[in-house]
Amino acid sequence: MEGAATAGDKPQPAQPEAAAESKPAADTPDTAEAKPTADKRVAQAKPTTEAKPVAEPAPAAQPTPAVQPAAVVTATLPPPSPWQGPPRYPAATPAMAAPGVPFMPWWRPPTTGAPGKALIAGLAAGLAGAFLAVPNNGIGWFLAGLVGVGAVLFYSGRPTVERALWLAAALAFLAMAFLRAAEWVFPLSLLASMLCGSIAMAGGKTVRGLVFGAVGVGLGAFRSIPWVAKGVKKRGPIGIRPFVSVGVALVLLLVFGSLLAGADKGFNDFLEALVPDLNLDDWVQQAFFGVVAAFGALGACYLVAAPPEIDEDAEQKPGSLRLKDYGLPVGVLVLLFTGFVGTQLAVLFGGEAYVMKTAGVTFAEYARSGFWQLLWVTILTLGVIAGVARFAVKKTQKDQLWLRVLLGSLAVLTLVIVASALSRMWFYQQAYGWTVLRLLVASCEVWLAVVYVMVIASGISLRANWLPKAIVATGAAFFLVVVAMNPERVVADYNVSRFEATQKIDTYYLSQLSEDAAPALVRLPEHERSCALRWLKNRTPEKDWREWNLARHNAKKSLESVVVTEVTCEGAYSGER
Repeated sequence: MEGAATAGDKPQPAQPEAAAESKPAADTPDTAEAKPTADKRVAQAKPTTEAKPVAEPAPAAQPTPAVQPAAVVTATLPPPSPWQGPPRYPAATPAMAAPGVPFMPWWRPPTTGAPGKALIAGLAAGLAGAFLAVPNNGIGWFLAGLVGVGAVLFYSGRPTVERALWLAAALAFLAMAFLRAAEWVFPLSLLASMLCGSIAMAGGKTVRGLVFGAVGVGLGAFRSIPWVAKGVKKRGPIGIRPFVSVGVALVLLLVFGSLLAGADKGFNDFLEALVPDLNLDDWVQQAFFGVVAAFGALGACYLVAAPPEIDEDAEQKPGSLRLKDYGLPVGVLVLLFTGFVGTQLAVLFGGEAYVMKTAGVTFAEYARSGFWQLLWVTILTLGVIAGVARFAVKKTQKDQLWLRVLLGSLAVLTLVIVASALSRMWFYQQAYGWTVLRLLVASCEVWLAVVYVMVIASGISLRANWLPKAIVATGAAFFLVVVAMNPERVVADYNVSRFEATQKIDTYYLSQLSEDAAPALVRLPEHERSCALRWLKNRTPEKDWREWNLARHNAKKSLESVVVTEVTCEGAYSGER
């Protein structure tokens, strides 16, 4: 074909019009016919010298230069010195890890600061704790708790029925501070009150929820600090006017109060009884009580503003214990408990003669020797049942049936063991009388019996979501009933009645009781009464009205009607143990 170039031909000299263009590649026979068209387009795009300069064309846009990548700088290590070892260079700093899951992600803080109601609630509770709570038990604690609960409800609004019941239980435990005089009752009642109040505000029905509920107010108190700071900052500066008003009020109270107290002796005595005498230690204690009460109220308000989102209804991970894993251990316990229950039936029907014949001890000694062991058996078995029920496989009906049979049998047999322990305690107190410890332990055994009944009920459906909260609620109710029925008065009444029937009494133990037992101890004859009440007549009187206690008031009235003389008393149990 004409115009086609071969590989061996020399290139032809370029035409003048195409001098500025780059040299085209050699054409092949297949592309020779397409070349004229391409050359024609190129020729049209070339500027000609014959163009008329009518209007200068706009300058063509300059192409944007390509961004060159930054040069990578590499460090070259210096050669090692011949006189020293190889140089040591600092290791590269590891990159900071990305922040992980925050602490307690299911408890998000509120988006806004503490409102004015929350600040007022914390202030009211703090002032009540500082000026009403006292180192000793008295009515001041109940009044401080009443103010604190009212302040929290002022912020949270109308409570639910469940929350109202828990708050009522908390106040009922605080009421024991002025209803009972026993020194061991007050700290336990205070702890129970704090527990009920925390559960009232934090909630919880499963084990995890109740564990958080028990400490929810305390954790909320710490988490409320930035919340309160944000709320105070949002309200702006307070100014000096409120402080001026408080100062003027104090000056007016001081001036006019002093004048009126000097004008009337009765009003002066009233003011002296109303205003307590405080030294430095008392001020420190009152400040501590005030801070704790204020933070407790703020923690409760924080739980209302930012309730935790604990998913207690979520399905738990399926257990991994198969029947062949737990069947043998639980089956061995069932057989062991069956043998023990069989011997207990023989003791029950055989009575004291059977015990003396087989054990060689008196019935009272037999009862005393086994009670505490049976109590531990009851508590440990409850843990075994809870662990197996939680981690056992319950996929098929066969698994569920075996679980019901084994754990149900174990629970029923343990219930019989509880009955045996209670019967031993009954025979024991018939021989030696009641003490406060024996009464409390027997009450605990009754509560454990109720717990095992609930365990058996939950085992029927294999659903125990309600069981943890029921156990805590019944435990709180049992303890409240025990302290409300005045255990020391019950013990004193029983021992006095026992003395009237058997002439056996432990006056040394009765003298260790508090004013709760005084109304019962005044029934004793003069010698025994003087020995039992020798310490009560010298008890320290109440310092001010905040320490007023109903039990101490009744004991004082009871002691006014009898004579307590100095006599020689025995330091040990006067009867035969």
